[in-house]
Amino acid sequence: MAETDHSSAEDATLVRAARAGDTGAFEELVARHRDKIYARAYSMVRNEDEALDLSQEAWVKGWHRLKQFQGESSFSTWMTRIVINLCLDELRKQKRQRTDSIEEMDEESGGVERQMPVVTVNPTERLERGELRQRIDRAMDLLSYEHRTVLVLHEFEEMEYKEIARTMGCSIGTVMSRLFYARRKLAARLADLKAEI
Repeated sequence: MAETDHSSAEDATLVRAARAGDTGAFEELVARHRDKIYARAYSMVRNEDEALDLSQEAWVKGWHRLKQFQGESSFSTWMTRIVINLCLDELRKQKRQRTDSIEEMDEESGGVERQMPVVTVNPTERLERGELRQRIDRAMDLLSYEHRTVLVLHEFEEMEYKEIARTMGCSIGTVMSRLFYARRKLAARLADLKAEI
């Protein structure tokens, strides 16, 4: 049987072909979206090896669950949801191995303080882009898994509060609270890191 050239096909066409057993079509989907899926895993777990393992696990799961893909969202969005859920499971597992901090317990009972001003980082500072990226990465590393996750889901995945609450298994109020604290902490961390330079 002649090899089919999948490079110009639409994702939806490739999904249909992959469902019918065409592994070449699925390989093309992997080639198109693997960088994004890996990047999303890394943004959540902050570890290259773990991100690689989780993104590979997501692709295996995607292949096995392909029949469940309804096409309501893009294939890329569907795969992103799979990797996010795997990352959340992994982070929850890691968290169970650590003890909860008093600060997080305080935050959960505190609610959202809407009146507090949001600290913003001055964007006009003359910083090398790479240096800023490193600083943001370091600041993200310092956030708790709940804060980092809610920030990633809201800011990068553009998920709504309701969807984040369902994904993370918490209330909408908790999502709002975590997002508020995550933004504030990130801004404070960035300010601290700026002071170190």
